[in-house]
Amino acid sequence: QVQLVESGGGLVQPGGSLRLSCATSGFTLDYYDLGWFRQAPGKEREGVACISSVDGNTYYADSVKGRFTISRDNAKVYLQMNDLKPEDTALYICAVNNAPFNVQRVSFQRCQFGSWGQGTQVTVSA
Repeated sequence: QVQLVESGGGLVQPGGSLRLSCATSGFTLDYYDLGWFRQAPGKEREGVACISSVDGNTYYADSVKGRFTISRDNAKVYLQMNDLKPEDTALYICAVNNAPFNVQRVSFQRCQFGSWGQGTQVTVSA
C-alpha cells in the first residue's frame, strides 16, 4: 500500500528557506514519477516540481524555477525551497504515479500522479 507522509513545513519570513520531506513506503521510487503540488486557500491545486521516471529529468513550474529544487533518495522525496515569497504560502502535497489503473491521473508537465499525501503547510509571512 502506497503511503506518503510530508514534513518540514512551517512559518518562514520572506527570503527564507525550508526543506520539505516526503517519506514513502509500499513501493520502489525508481519506477514512478515523483512530485510536489501545492494548494493555496481558494485556489486550485497546482504542480510545483516533479522527477520523471521515464527520462530522469526534473521539471518545475515557472513560478519556482531557480528557487526550488526537487530531489530524492531511496525512500524520500525532497523539496528545497529558497528565497520564499508570500505567494508560496500553501499546503504542499507529495505525489507519486503509483495507483490502481482506474484512478484518474493528474498531469504536470511530463509527469503523472495518482496517489497523494496529506500535505504540510508552508506559510511565508513577515
